[in-house]
Order: sequence, then C-alpha cells, then structure tokens
Amino acid sequence: MPPGGEETGRETPPEEPRRLSSPLLLILFLLTALMFQGPVRSALAAPVMQSWMTVFVAVVVQALPFLVLGVLLSAAIAVFVPPSFFARALPKRPALAVPVAGAAGAVLPGCECASVPVAGALVRRGVAPAAALAFLLSAPAINPIVLTATAVAFPGNPEMVLARFVASLLVACAMGWLWQRLGRTDWLRPPARSPYDGRSRGAAFWGSVRHDVMHAGGYLVVGAMAAATLKAVVPAQWLSAAAGHPVLSVLALAVLAVLLSICSEADAFVAASLTQFSLTARLTFLVVGPMVDLKLFAMQAGTFGRAFALRFAPATFVLAVLVSALTGAVLL
Repeated sequence: MPPGGEETGRETPPEEPRRLSSPLLLILFLLTALMFQGPVRSALAAPVMQSWMTVFVAVVVQALPFLVLGVLLSAAIAVFVPPSFFARALPKRPALAVPVAGAAGAVLPGCECASVPVAGALVRRGVAPAAALAFLLSAPAINPIVLTATAVAFPGNPEMVLARFVASLLVACAMGWLWQRLGRTDWLRPPARSPYDGRSRGAAFWGSVRHDVMHAGGYLVVGAMAAATLKAVVPAQWLSAAAGHPVLSVLALAVLAVLLSICSEADAFVAASLTQFSLTARLTFLVVGPMVDLKLFAMQAGTFGRAFALRFAPATFVLAVLVSALTGAVLL
C-alpha cells in the first residue's frame, strides 16, 4: 500500500518467465566450446575426425549452390505460376495426362518438399489424381537442377544422368497409371488449402523459400553427416560386404535413401561419395530418395491422408527398386 494508506488500484504485473533465445543459446554454446577447447581440439585432430570433416564439408559445399537455386526456382513456380495453367495444359484423358505430367517434371525445377504442395494444388484445381501423382514423383527426380547436379557429382559417368532420368520417369508414369487403375476415391483425401493462399506474392515467395531452405538445408546437413560417418567410422569390411553383393547393395542403398531423406538437389553428391557401391546401387539411391523417404511420407500423409500414404509409399518403393535395378543393368 502506498504512503497515506491509499490504494492506487494498480497491480504490479507478474514477471514474465525468461526464455532461452537464439542469441543466448549461441553465446552459451560458444562459452562451452571455449571452456572445453582442449578436448575438442584433440578430438578434431584425430585422423578419423579429419576424414569425417573432409567428407562432410565436401558434400555440403558441392551441394549447397544447387540446393539454393532449386529452392528459389521451386518457390517462384509455386507462387507465380497458377495451378490452373497445369489444368489447361494437360490432356483431358488421364491415361494421356500421366506421361505429360511426368514429362513436365523435366522442365519444372523443384525439390520433393515443393512437389507435394504443388501436386495438392493440382488436385484441388481439378487435375486428375493420377496425373498429379506422376508429377509429384517426377518433378524432384528429373528436373534440370537435379540432372545438372548429377552430372557434376558423376563427371566420369555421364550415363548416370540418362539412367536417372529414364528410371525416374518410368516409375513416375507407372505409378500414375497404377493409381488410375487401382486407386480408390476414398483413399485420397482432398488436400487442404495452401498456407500461402490469400497472401501477397512477395510474402508467399519468401515464406516458401524460408520453409524449403530450413527443411532441405537441414536434411542436406543430416545426409552429409551420415555419408561422412559411413565413410569414416563404419568399418570398410562392412561396407565391402554389402557393396560386394549385387542384390544386397541395391536394397541397402534403397533403405538408406528412405532413412536419410536427403533433398534431391543434394543427394547426387552423397551418392557419389559412396564409392564402395556399384553404379546400379547408387542409381537406386538416386531414384528411391526423391520418391520415398520419411519426410515425404509425412508430407503425403498430411496432404492426402494416411490411407493414401500407407498404400502409395510402399508401392512406389518396390517399383522404384525394381525399375532402377533393371535400368542400371541395361544402361550402366
């Protein structure tokens, strides 16, 4: 009570709880690193860590320009090209619309993070689901950014670019036709509206860029870390045992592609670092990854429903493994 015994009628506002902000976390991290700089320096000087850092930095530095360019282009397409354009450009018959939509992925850059919302927008605007799904699978696998990155990552094996293009397009079209033949309406939930609907084009563009950079960049770092760990930590005889078996090597890299969930603009550099494995096994890694991985399963389930994802993802995985193995046997 103030002097004089009179109440002011004002209450002292409660103190807000202190939260850890990003700058504070950075300062704490730097202080911790400074305190333990001796052990950290000794650990980084170890030969295995030197090898790990070399592979990690090489993969990230090579892949980052393609990742950034792909994110910018995919955001521009998602924001500035209206979905109605695709509906007008595709044939009315679904059987013909599937290969056209699949081939459209060759000229429309974008990673798998962008292909799911674009495919959802196509379905929402009346495009046949079979055609939209063919585009969903082909766009992140055969677009110019991805094929250029593959050529850079495999300079001594230009046939890898053709093999990736052929196998990925075949899988995309086959899955579109398979859905047209066997898919049911109640398996495919109508996608919700885009989170950027109703916003200005500039805000939607930068929102899409921020979203894709955070997601794709994070997966690139995780993928580079995994590739460096495989290269530097896993005993060579283990990798040689898996790589030396034709069937086991293909299945191992197919499962690895699902688990790593690397952005398609960067996966070629990770695959190129797995030199113990055959070109066919690494082709399987490049075909499976942009079509079936953990983040894609979650995005597909969130966009089209769990019933769809539980059927579509396993079928795509099996078909991608078979087609990539056959394509590798013929072209590589």
